[in-house]
Amino acid sequence: MKFSLVIPCYNEAANLPLLLERCKGLASPDVEVILVDNGSTDTSPDVLRRLLPAYPGCRSVRVEKNQGYGFGILSGLRAAKGEILGWTHADMQTDPQDALRGLALFERHGMDAFVKGRRYGRPMADVAFTMGMSLFETVLLGSRFWDINAQPTMFSRRFFDTWAEPPHDFSLDLYAYFEARRQRSKVVRFPVHFGERAHGVSNWNVNWAAKRKFIRRTVDFSLQLKQKIKS
Repeated sequence: MKFSLVIPCYNEAANLPLLLERCKGLASPDVEVILVDNGSTDTSPDVLRRLLPAYPGCRSVRVEKNQGYGFGILSGLRAAKGEILGWTHADMQTDPQDALRGLALFERHGMDAFVKGRRYGRPMADVAFTMGMSLFETVLLGSRFWDINAQPTMFSRRFFDTWAEPPHDFSLDLYAYFEARRQRSKVVRFPVHFGERAHGVSNWNVNWAAKRKFIRRTVDFSLQLKQKIKS
């Protein structure tokens, strides 16, 4: 049962050496790690070319022009070879090796499970923001959604093959979760520690102006999902 873990990387050159070291612990004949250089404009391509040969089981996919967080993940998923697929972040706020604990849950709950982390250790302001967004999605969409952007997110290739027109931005996390609920997959959550970024800054969780933009895009996409339910 091969597993493919996709990690989108946008201008993460400073994080890549540490990320690859953590991915080393995932290496096995049954696990591949796909680092998606998601249109980076820093030295990420050079760093990957230099370091990847030392990390068997890790490879990269290049997106020439950044078209969104979700687009990078989808590019990696389409290049993946695994029967189980998943993604996580490159910023080291969650450990890529968390995916090994997620992988074990498929043996317990079956291949049709939808497995997702559940974050702890976050600042209270971020927890409050997550609670508000989770409550909004739960009420709007009529099913329980919690900590939608937690990582890793893991599922079968069969489930991925059912996706139709997934979004190319941060709404991809919500889309995958929504499809799991809509298709009545067994949703399995497990705790993951959420720490500080190793280097750089978040692309969206920078200030309240960025959060407002994120909220507006999420609400717009959520309303589209509501229409999908009605139709």
